[in-house]
Amino acid sequence: MAELNTVLGKIMAVLNAYGVDDDELGFAELQRRTGLPKATLHRLLGDLTEVRLLDQASRGYRLGGHLFQLGLRAAAERGLVEVAIPYLEDLYERTHETVHLGLREGHEVVYAAKLGGHRQASSPSRLGGRLPLHATAIGKALLALAPSDVQAAVLAAPLTRRAPRTVVAPGILRRQLEAIAETGVAYEFEESQVGLACVASPVLDGDQVVAAVSVAGPAERFDPRAHAASVHAAASGIALTLARRARLVER
Repeated sequence: MAELNTVLGKIMAVLNAYGVDDDELGFAELQRRTGLPKATLHRLLGDLTEVRLLDQASRGYRLGGHLFQLGLRAAAERGLVEVAIPYLEDLYERTHETVHLGLREGHEVVYAAKLGGHRQASSPSRLGGRLPLHATAIGKALLALAPSDVQAAVLAAPLTRRAPRTVVAPGILRRQLEAIAETGVAYEFEESQVGLACVASPVLDGDQVVAAVSVAGPAERFDPRAHAASVHAAASGIALTLARRARLVER
């Protein structure tokens, strides 16, 4: 992370002040979270708004659409999303529930794609948003096959409780991750949000996990176990397509 006494450090302090649940933040809250002087923060907010990294809103500032556009230009992620979209669309047609593609960044899942119709479940996920790995099915699918040091760090850190049923006991989470690594399927039962159930499966590139796919629906009518095979098949299809593309590039 850039030092706070550099221009880049100050910019990153502002952008990183936004949490997964923050739609917009006011000036006073941004100053509290960043610790920047008022004059410095005011100047930065103006500059960031001018280049569309932030958008001015009714009660403050929200992250700008240009940030998402920049993210989509990242070659590896863009190629992965392009490959995944047909499989995600097929999965949506099979389930008519909310379908996600997620990537791991640190100890969080970042949502790279989200498909849903008129009856989609109320979900804390949003395109480009982040949630803790341990609190979501898609996050647990990513964590189960992550490098051992990543797993150890997540299990050693405090596991934040996002809902009454969030798994916050390291021993229980470790056993879940072992089962996911063996079966290739992860479940969530009202762990990221009350009333939400989810099933997910990792997308592998060789023995490395590069993404995960999930389907989520209202817990009152959606049984994630009934869709495990479809989600696993979609993740496997994405992995096979990525492998074929890689072989073509090597020729």
